Amino acid sequence: MVEALRYMATDVVAIIGPQCSVVAPIISHVASELRFPLLSFAATDPTLSSLQFPFFVRTAQSDLYQMTAVADIIDHYGWKEVIAIFIDDDWGRNGVSALNDKLAERRCKISYKVGIQPDSSVTQGAIMDILVKVALMQSRIVVLHLNQIVGFKVFSVANHLGMMGNGYVWIATDWLSLVLDSESPLPSETMDKIQGVLTLRQHTPDSDRKRAFFARWNRITGGSPQLNAYGLYAYDTVWLLANSLDAFFNQGGVISFSNDSRISSMAGSALHLEAMSIFDDGVLLLKNILLSDFVGLTGPLKFNSDRSLILPAYDIINVLGTGIRQIGYWSNYSGLSTVSPETLYTRPQNRSSANQKLYSVIWPGETLSKPRGWVFPNNGKLLRIGVPNRVSYKEFVSQIRGTDMFKGFCIDVFTAAVNLLPYAVPYKFISFGDGRKNPSYTELVNKITAGEFDAVVGDIAIVTNRTRIVDFTQPYVSSGLVIVARLEKERSGAWAFLQPFSRRMWIVTGSFFLIVGIVVWILEHRINDEFRGPPKQQVITILWFSFSTMFFAHRENTMSTLGRLVLLVWLFVVLIINSSYTASLTSILTVEHLSSPIKGIQSLAATNEPIGYQEGSFAERYLSEELNISRSRLVSLGSPKAYALALKRGPGNGGVAAVVDERPYVELFLSSQCTFKASSKSHNILICCLHA
Repeated sequence: MVEALRYMATDVVAIIGPQCSVVAPIISHVASELRFPLLSFAATDPTLSSLQFPFFVRTAQSDLYQMTAVADIIDHYGWKEVIAIFIDDDWGRNGVSALNDKLAERRCKISYKVGIQPDSSVTQGAIMDILVKVALMQSRIVVLHLNQIVGFKVFSVANHLGMMGNGYVWIATDWLSLVLDSESPLPSETMDKIQGVLTLRQHTPDSDRKRAFFARWNRITGGSPQLNAYGLYAYDTVWLLANSLDAFFNQGGVISFSNDSRISSMAGSALHLEAMSIFDDGVLLLKNILLSDFVGLTGPLKFNSDRSLILPAYDIINVLGTGIRQIGYWSNYSGLSTVSPETLYTRPQNRSSANQKLYSVIWPGETLSKPRGWVFPNNGKLLRIGVPNRVSYKEFVSQIRGTDMFKGFCIDVFTAAVNLLPYAVPYKFISFGDGRKNPSYTELVNKITAGEFDAVVGDIAIVTNRTRIVDFTQPYVSSGLVIVARLEKERSGAWAFLQPFSRRMWIVTGSFFLIVGIVVWILEHRINDEFRGPPKQQVITILWFSFSTMFFAHRENTMSTLGRLVLLVWLFVVLIINSSYTASLTSILTVEHLSSPIKGIQSLAATNEPIGYQEGSFAERYLSEELNISRSRLVSLGSPKAYALALKRGPGNGGVAAVVDERPYVELFLSSQCTFKASSKSHNILICCLHA
């Protein structure tokens, strides 16, 4: 920084540099004051903006895009929490802050972050203390935003602690690819410590010009040092400034300087700041730089409205064996892809999740299986999950005798849901209840608001007063109150053949037979000899004709048109009556008929008979407070056997007229009580019959 300030005292028109993001803000302030462009190909701090530093021009990609690429990789593999280890300076902190923002956009987050002092004297002991804490966390996704010296120390200690094996994911920012490109091949012991690591590299398109430049560079240097992406950006930055100066002079620009009164007042400083002068035409040179548009070794050099290079892209690299393997690309245009960005630029933009692809990765531990990304933490706080200790209907939830473990349908649903989460949820079940009777579920829910439980798992009904204080999951069983009542069997006897029709129906049917017979006689007796004769014979004919039509066995012919019309309509009616009677009689003789005086909750509430409910259920409160049924009529029942016994006894023998309970319990009760039968009725009533 001091050397840069001294250099600025020599009438500077532009500076290429610095190569450090930490130094860039101060030098940018001075450059803005002296009005000369500052072109940096290595200061990637995302907070360095043209709004704050108007003469700062970044000729490489900002770390904002690199952190976007890292966030897209994490989201692509479905991980939700990451650990960030960074250099504790402005560059490191600002980079991780940008990563956190990009992860938040994808509903991910940094669960733990820790900074390491940027000096090279940081000890392995200090790094080991950090990694031991990391190993205790639940996340196994580690992002390293470091420099090369500290980064390899971290890998060395992680390898010693066994953190470079199965289950871990290490993502290094482009500092690692910088070393791999510049110093390849690295020693085998160094490569062994970074197997399976993912890293990024600023993308530079392949071209004949780029290959020719590499060939010339190798002839000049003998292949050492090798060029990396930042070296290519440095080369293009020199050409960018040269072309801009050429345009500057063609436009009549003049290199002249003037004194700054504020700096002149600092005479006597060891840095001789009073020698600094303002570049009079710095604005014109800056304008020509920002209007540059040519193709260099790194691709198109053109700036957008934010003074950032257009078309940011990165290569995604997997460290494997003695070298590296490219598994795909990231571009701000289309996200993750196995196709080069130059090809994608010719196609319509598509950032759909189905279009995000990468080649397979060899993860740490030499495995192709994608790591889950998390484990149960050794130092995590356990969620306190309250579970009712039921004594009945244990199929839903029950405590395993002699242990702190629980089983049942509700527990299975809970554990299955937890296993589907992409992160760890450590928990412990805490029993609620004395084990002698079913606990009150209202009291159990209130334990959450009291802070004794973090959550509750069990067969807990969703009712209004509970939803006011806690949140519920979506229901996974059918709910609602139903009534279980004793039914009486309707027995058939010798007169069962009369049961298909009611008494009124029999009278109406017989009357119509007589009426039809009389009507036909009136229409036929004048012209039809079969309807003539003595009065007694005519009465017999009327009765015989009308009743014989029931079996379609009438022998008398009808001759009049009206008579035939009446007979035709009547025969159709007789057909319907016969069919209905036959179907009803068949049902009576082959199917048991059940009946109950209780037709619904209203008819039950209107009586004075006792009503049973499950111990601990909200049904008691509902019956007493919502339906205004006296509590003296309510009988607490603790088990399915108590249900059956109370229903069998009936209200006259110390039992109950019906039991009101939730549908899942009733269905389970009926499935286990083989002496009962169930049928569905109106008014949402479930009725069962007890056989002798």
